[in-house]
Amino acid sequence: MSTESTESTETAPAAPGELPALDLVGPMAGFPDHRRFALVALDEAGLLYALRSLEDPALRFLVAPPAPFFPDYAPELDDEQAALLGLGSAEDALVLVVVTPGASPADATANLLAPVVVNQRTRTAAQVVLDQDLPLHAPLGG
Repeated sequence: MSTESTESTETAPAAPGELPALDLVGPMAGFPDHRRFALVALDEAGLLYALRSLEDPALRFLVAPPAPFFPDYAPELDDEQAALLGLGSAEDALVLVVVTPGASPADATANLLAPVVVNQRTRTAAQVVLDQDLPLHAPLGG
């Protein structure tokens, strides 16, 4: 598989029942001891999810599929990142951006530089830092 332009066409995570647990092949930034997470829907529209630690129920990250907020977002994984996740094709990849809530919903931002990429087939995941010029705090409102 050529992974120079591994892009996901997936617009929303699979239902949490289809991804009961995710095993991170590398830790989330700043949380080296947490490797098992569950993806939990926070709304019926599929716009927001919690990535909850199975080792520490108090630890969770707010994540979202990028397409509803950033339709032109096209992250590219390099060969090493794709191999780390065991991605055989772009269709196996589910891309989620980590959202930082603000004082109001209009102040929320998304980290486009380091998305969480999930291999939907194996349920392995990693937060990958892309070799692209993308913002750490892109406003969700546009």
